[in-house]
Amino acid sequence: MNDARHSLSRAVATVGAIALSLAPGLVHATEQPDIDSLGQIARLIRWSGVFTSLFVVAGAWLAMRFLHNTVATLSKRFPNRRLLLQKFATFAQFIVYVGTGLAVVMLSFQLNDSIIALIGGTVAVSIGFAIKDLVASFIAGIMIMIDRPFQVGDRVRFGGEYGDITAIGLRSVRMQTLDDNTVTIPNNKFLNDMTSNGNYGALEMQVVMDFYIAPDQDVRRARELVTECGVTSRYAYLDKPVVVLVNQVIMESYVAVRLRLKAYVLDTRYEKVFETDVNMRVMDAFADEGVVPPAILVRNTEAPGKLGLATKLAATGR
Repeated sequence: MNDARHSLSRAVATVGAIALSLAPGLVHATEQPDIDSLGQIARLIRWSGVFTSLFVVAGAWLAMRFLHNTVATLSKRFPNRRLLLQKFATFAQFIVYVGTGLAVVMLSFQLNDSIIALIGGTVAVSIGFAIKDLVASFIAGIMIMIDRPFQVGDRVRFGGEYGDITAIGLRSVRMQTLDDNTVTIPNNKFLNDMTSNGNYGALEMQVVMDFYIAPDQDVRRARELVTECGVTSRYAYLDKPVVVLVNQVIMESYVAVRLRLKAYVLDTRYEKVFETDVNMRVMDAFADEGVVPPAILVRNTEAPGKLGLATKLAATGR
C-alpha cells in the first residue's frame, strides 16, 4: 500500500512539474519552452520501440490482406462453407486488431507506475469525451459478438436498409445492400433499435410472395398453380415446406383473393432471382388457365332519387 501511495505521489509530482513548466509558455508565447520538461516527456517514449512498431503495424496489415484474400478464394471453391469461413475471418480480424494495439503500446512506451498513471490521466482528461461514441461502439461490438443478433453473411433489415452483413468490426458493421451499396452502421446503433434477420446463420431463407385474383375465379386451381410454380423453381430449397395461404382482402376500391406463397430459397444470394422466376411462372400459368386478376368495382346510380345500384367491371382483364 505504501509503495502504491509513493508511486502515485511521484506520478502526481511529475504531472505537476510538467504543468508548471509548460504554464509560462502558455501565458508568454515569446518565451522558449523548458528543455527539462520536454526531456521528461521524451523519456516516456521508447524510440527504438516506435521504429519496431512500424514493422508490427505493417505486418498486421499484410496479415489482414492475406486473410481476406484467402477467405475470398476458399469461399469460391467451397460455397457451402462460405459463412463458416467469413465467421472465422471476423474473429481473426478482431484478434489481430487487439494484438497489434497491445504490441504497439508495449513496444513504444516504457511502462512503469508513474508513466501508467501519467498516460491514464492524460488520456482520460484530454480525449475522454472525444472518444465516448467510439468506446460505446467498441463495447457494442463486443456485445454483438457475444449476443450474436446477426452474423457475417446474414441477410438483415435495419434502419430502412436491407442487405447482407459483410463485416463486423470494432467500431461499425458493414452491410452490402441489394443495390450493391456498402452501408456502414456504428455498432452502438444496434443496442436500441430492432434488427430483422432473414436467415440467422443459414444459407436458405424464407421468401414471401403475394398474388391476387378475382373472388369469382377458381381459387383452388389458382392455389395449385402457385404451389407448383414455387416447387418447380430451380432456386427453391425443398427440404423446407412450401405453403400457400389463401384469404380475402379489401383493397382500396375492390375485393380480392390473396394467395401468399411462403417458400425457401436455397441461398440468400438468389432471393430476388427466385422471386422473379416464381412470378414469371405464376403469370404464365394464370394466363394459360384463364385466371384473371381482381377487377375494380365502380358504383353507378341508375337515376336521381332511386336506390338501385348498377355494378360494372372495369377493363382489368375482364
